[in-house]
Amino acid sequence: MGMAISVPRYTVHDLERFPDDGNRYELLAGMLLVTPAPRAAHQIVANRIQTRLTVLLEWPGHARVVGPGAIVVPPATQLQPDILVYPARFSPQTDWAKVTEHWLAVEILSRSSRMYDREVKRAAYLALGVPELWLVDYHDRSVEVWRSRGAPEVVRDAIRWHVPILELIAVVDLAEVFAGLE
Repeated sequence: MGMAISVPRYTVHDLERFPDDGNRYELLAGMLLVTPAPRAAHQIVANRIQTRLTVLLEWPGHARVVGPGAIVVPPATQLQPDILVYPARFSPQTDWAKVTEHWLAVEILSRSSRMYDREVKRAAYLALGVPELWLVDYHDRSVEVWRSRGAPEVVRDAIRWHVPILELIAVVDLAEVFAGLE
């Protein structure tokens, strides 16, 4: 008869004691997810998307656009999407655990995070009430747009996002996002 393997469980409070070593430490129901620091292409893509969303949403005062952000559900879940968009009614001083509405999470897929982002974190974001998730694959020059129901929409030209509670469609041109990354 085999022995059961004991997997350690962590809390959001435990994350505060983890080293600042360049890795990203996240929790999902107490399970620790660790990914290495992203490469330059990953950060360039994230910056381009975040800049576009900032111009469209943050500057006019509609939303907060941060990267990375944090979706915290104490005591044992803290996910850090590469980009997070949430309503502007939350002050920039609001603790992550008190931000109770998240409009969009964006993950830039990389070799080290692809499995977590596609399989583990995708389902978690949607279960946590994030209405839309973008999984950005700069190698394939595409974005999988996941919504709370159904299969993803694979986009290769421009994302047209209907911003929650606003009469606004945010357009992100993928040719601009992926330019020069060949």
